[in-house]
Amino acid sequence: MFLRLLFVLLSALNIAVGAWLLLGQPYARGGNSTDPGVTELRLLSELPTPAPAATAATTVAAASVPVTPPRNLSYSCMALGPFATPQDLRNARQLLAAQATRMRSRQEQASQTGGWWVYLPAAGSRVQALEQARQLGAKHIGDYFVVSSGDQTNTVSLGLFKDPANARKRRDEVVAAGFPARMSERSESVPEYWLDLVIADSSRFDWRSRISASGVGSHSTGCF
Repeated sequence: MFLRLLFVLLSALNIAVGAWLLLGQPYARGGNSTDPGVTELRLLSELPTPAPAATAATTVAAASVPVTPPRNLSYSCMALGPFATPQDLRNARQLLAAQATRMRSRQEQASQTGGWWVYLPAAGSRVQALEQARQLGAKHIGDYFVVSSGDQTNTVSLGLFKDPANARKRRDEVVAAGFPARMSERSESVPEYWLDLVIADSSRFDWRSRISASGVGSHSTGCF
């Protein structure tokens, strides 16, 4: 009798505990898991994902910031000259320094016409050259001399002329008198002064408005 009563009490207790577990928990009834007035704690994974519209708005706002692209400069190189004197070259450097990225000065040797020479070809010896000179005098042809040194030794010079027309006239007169006169252009080596420049924007570079030296021109050259 006692055992049966104990069995009934234990069964009732199990039923009561099961009912309490099933019906007595606040989560099972859909209520809040916290006390009133206390902020509910959530995991990061439970937080809501930001709306796509907000992200897009942020992207648009960032893209709307004005950005100035870098300016691509084109470089060109040119040579100015020839300048007649070193002082002309220095003046040009000072006048163009603010417009050039880089500059350099250089000197070159150039061949320049020194006039036209009329002469009798070199004789085989000095005696023969002097005899030619005597014959010229006999024909009333003056203004000559016998070259006694250098690479034109024993040549009879008949004059050096700036004007080629005057040189031809002198030659023809001597030839008409029976002598084998010749005419040739004489040249001499003279220095020329040049200024090389590197220009960042050649379309805005106007050197002619600043350089007043005569005979100066320009041409493209290799960059340095």
